[in-house]
Amino acid sequence: MTPRRRLRIGFYGIALLLAIATGGYLIRPTLISPGQSPAPQDALPALSPTDTTTPPATMATTSHEESGATPASDAATPGDESDANWIEHTIRKGDTLAGIFHQYELGSQTLNELLESDKHLKRELTRLYPGKTVKFLLDKQGGLEKLVYQRSKTEAIAAQKVTDGFDIEKIFQEPQKQLEEAAGILESSLYLAGKKAGLSDSLIMQLTDIFAWDIDFSRDIRPGDTFTVLYEKLYVDGEFIGNGSIVAAEFSNRGRTHRAVRFTHPDGSSEYYTPDGKTLRKAFLRMPVRSARITSRFNLHRRHPILHRIRAHKGVDYATPIGTPVRATGDGKIIFRGRKGGYGNVIVIQHGHRYSTLYAHLHRFNSKFKLGSQVKQGDTIAYVGKSGLATGPHLHYEFRIDGIHRDPLTVPLPDSKPIPKALLATFREQSAPLLAELERNRPTTVAQATDKGE
Repeated sequence: MTPRRRLRIGFYGIALLLAIATGGYLIRPTLISPGQSPAPQDALPALSPTDTTTPPATMATTSHEESGATPASDAATPGDESDANWIEHTIRKGDTLAGIFHQYELGSQTLNELLESDKHLKRELTRLYPGKTVKFLLDKQGGLEKLVYQRSKTEAIAAQKVTDGFDIEKIFQEPQKQLEEAAGILESSLYLAGKKAGLSDSLIMQLTDIFAWDIDFSRDIRPGDTFTVLYEKLYVDGEFIGNGSIVAAEFSNRGRTHRAVRFTHPDGSSEYYTPDGKTLRKAFLRMPVRSARITSRFNLHRRHPILHRIRAHKGVDYATPIGTPVRATGDGKIIFRGRKGGYGNVIVIQHGHRYSTLYAHLHRFNSKFKLGSQVKQGDTIAYVGKSGLATGPHLHYEFRIDGIHRDPLTVPLPDSKPIPKALLATFREQSAPLLAELERNRPTTVAQATDKGE
């Protein structure tokens, strides 16, 4: 089986055009060979059947190599901007906005008015990065009429001159999406199998996050496990700009198959569900770090490695390098953040009335979260260290129910809410073609190939 292939789907011989409303992709019934280049812009899947987003007009330009600027007297822009003079400046190393304004004689007073018009814009324009572009629209007297800072392929900030300063507008060009599939069989590690199938590091991380509540990827995976992934590829004006989210996935581990489909709720939030609408997300993550080696398990009769006496070990130790991000395993409130004896630097989070978690031997805290801060599951709250009584860098993690310590690796975790009944029919309708694709692209194991005489 070819590991990667751009998806063009045909069901039952009938050419169907499927619009997946929540994700905004079209799966067209046209086969494209693995080596074929991406479709041009007008053939790319639309964001949604009703999407009317139009990319910003491209300004006609002529070269001006010495200044790094590209003047454009015939700008293809709407309204009264069509006859104005545009200048496009590509930011180079060492450029500052003051220097750029001086280069084009735009005046320090204009620069001050611009920076004082919006604090967010001021932060953006005082941190210019090489390769980004700044475009200036000049009036007939050579003064600044409009500035557009292109932060990325999809994001820009526009400042329009008005009587008392500048009006600021944030522009976002919604990328177009195509679905692509990848599948593989584990030989030694998920990472190597994922890279062999063409997945990026971020997609491999997404895959492990999706099934993190059901599969311990540091202990449970085995050679012969398989995966199939459907994910988004993002385009702007026909140019590939990166990967989006995984929209459906399947992972077979030790003979048990796990499936997940991404569903976007009416409020815009997205989660992964099983084919029957049950959430994969538990109220708690099983592990507070993404990947680590367990060096000490929950054991009420453990001999302490430093004190050399029997001392109950009421949590799990994860050995991982200093600075590794530590995640809040559930939504909650930080009720302790500081030094606590042999634990060293510690964070304690209260999750509702019954549950609490503790994270110890930390190197440092995330300054974003203070004592009393609310945190969400997966937030980075601190970083692994070896403070307190520790023989080396590791995280000590405890899980308590009604104040009683429980084994974090085996304690039953409460489920989150399933899809509301009112949305279940919509979910099933949208997930059906994705689940069919997962089955169609499932990798063939060696045993299966032998049985088929391949």
